[in-house]
Amino acid sequence: MRSHRFYTPWLLMLPALVWLALFSVWPAINTVTLSFTNVHQLTGGHFIGLKNYWLLWHDPHIRDAVLNTIVFMVICVPLLTLLPLLLAMLVQRNIRGIAFFRTAFYFPVIASAVTVALIWKWMLDDRGLFNNLLQTMGFVHKTVPFLTDRWLLLLSAIALTVWKGLGYYMLLYMSALGSVRRELHEAAAVDGAGSVRRFWSVTVPGVRGTMILISVLIAVNAMRVFSELYILGGATGGVGGQDVSIVMLVQQAASGSDGRLGYASAISVFLFFLTAIPLLFLTRLNKNSQEES
Repeated sequence: MRSHRFYTPWLLMLPALVWLALFSVWPAINTVTLSFTNVHQLTGGHFIGLKNYWLLWHDPHIRDAVLNTIVFMVICVPLLTLLPLLLAMLVQRNIRGIAFFRTAFYFPVIASAVTVALIWKWMLDDRGLFNNLLQTMGFVHKTVPFLTDRWLLLLSAIALTVWKGLGYYMLLYMSALGSVRRELHEAAAVDGAGSVRRFWSVTVPGVRGTMILISVLIAVNAMRVFSELYILGGATGGVGGQDVSIVMLVQQAASGSDGRLGYASAISVFLFFLTAIPLLFLTRLNKNSQEES
C-alpha cells in the first residue's frame, strides 16, 4: 500500500486552519493592536500607549461590571454544574411519561436567548405574571422590583440563564452517566451505602471529567453575559447602569458614530485575561483529579 505524503494531514487540516486564522487569530491580534490606539468609528487613530488601560482603570462603571460578572459566574457555575446532573439522573428513570419531561426540559435550549429573555421580562415586569401571582396569593402587598432593583435584576438574569441551560447540560450528563458502571452502585448498596452516599462516592467520581468540562463552559459563558442583562435591564444596564456587564461596556464604548474602538478593544483584552483566571483554575483542578485517579 502506498504511504501518505507527510503533508497530507496538513492539507486535510488546511480549511480549518485558514478559518481559525481568519476569524480567531487575526481578530485577536487586531484587537490587541487597536487597544493601544485612539481609533474611532469614523476617524483613524494613532498609537497612544497604555492610555486606554489607564482610562479603564479609572472608569467607575468597570468596577460594577466586574462585580456583576463575577457574582453571575460564582452563582451560575455551581448551580448549572449540579442541577443538570440531578435532573439527568431523574429523567434516566424508566417511568411512564418521562419522554415528555425530557423534551420539556430541553425545550428552552432550542429557543433563542433573546426570545427567552423577552418572555422572562414580560413575566417579571411590575404588571407581569409573577407580581400578579404574588399579590393575588397575598405574599406581597406591593410590586416586587425584579427589573429595577440592582440585585434582584442580577438574580433574575441568573435564574433565566440557569433555566435556559439546564436542558443542554442535562443532555451532556445523560451521556456521561452511561459510562458509570452499574456494578459499582450495586456493590455500594450491598455495603450499606444509601442513595446520597452512592451519589457522592460513585456517581460524582464517574462523571468528574464531564463536571469540570461543564464548569469551564459555564464560566466562559458567564464571563460573556450580555443578552440576559441587556434585555431585562435595558441597554444602559438597569437603573443607574449598576447592572452593566463587561461585554455591555464593550458594546457601549464601540457603538455610535463616535464609538471608541480603541477603548472597546482595551476592555476586550481585559475581559480575556479576567476569563483566563477561572479557566486556569479549573484546568489545574482537572489535572489534579486525573493524577489522583
